Amino acid sequence: MGVLGTMARHLDTIIGPGVMLLYPLYASMRAIESPSTLDDQQWLTYWVLYSFMTLFELSTHKILAWFPIWGYLKLMFCVWLVLPMFNGAAYIYENYVRQYIKNIGTSNYSDEYKKVLHMMTFDARKAVERYNDRYGPDAFDRVVRAAEKEAKKR
Repeated sequence: MGVLGTMARHLDTIIGPGVMLLYPLYASMRAIESPSTLDDQQWLTYWVLYSFMTLFELSTHKILAWFPIWGYLKLMFCVWLVLPMFNGAAYIYENYVRQYIKNIGTSNYSDEYKKVLHMMTFDARKAVERYNDRYGPDAFDRVVRAAEKEAKKR
C-alpha cells in the first residue's frame, strides 16, 4: 500500500490539526467580530469541550495508547463539534450545559421565579439577575405579578 496506506493509518495526524485547531481558531475570530451571540456560544462551547478532551487525553495517555482507534474517535467527535451542518458544540450547550447553568443559577429562588427564568434566554436571565441584585427579589416578584395581571386583561 505504501504512501496511501501510511496516509490512511495517520489520517488523524494529517487532518486533525486543521479540523481541531485551525478552522475553530478562524471561526472563533469571525465570531468575535460578528454581532450575533449564537456563533460565540458555538465556539466558546467548542473550546471548553476541546480543553476537557485534551485534559482527559493528557491524564489517560498511557491507557489510550492501547487503543489505536482513539485518534480517529477524537477526530470524528471534533468534526461533529465543528462542522456547521452538525453544530455539535451548540447542541451540547443547549441540551446539557444550559440545563446545568439553569439549575445552578436559580437554586435559591422561588418556584415562580425559576419558572419565569427558565422561559428566558441566557442574556435575559442575566438582566433579571442584575435587576434583582439592584432592587431585590421582591421587586422582581411585583413585576412578574403585574405582567401576569396585564396578560389576563388581554
